[in-house]
Amino acid sequence: MKIKVDAEKCQGHSRCYSLAPELVDVDDLGNAFELNGGEVPAGLEDKARLIVDNCPEFAITIEE
Repeated sequence: MKIKVDAEKCQGHSRCYSLAPELVDVDDLGNAFELNGGEVPAGLEDKARLIVDNCPEFAITIEE
């Protein structure tokens, strides 16, 4: 499983980072980007789905 953050849609709310800092980080403006090339480590699939569901801008998607 991989996640992808659409930089054009991200508005810097940083909800994803607060929920799953193992999967995403944020820049100085709060805009998210994927860690590990977007690869979701085993056992963190639920967190990946959680950040997708909690992004107010729908900027995060899952690629299976």
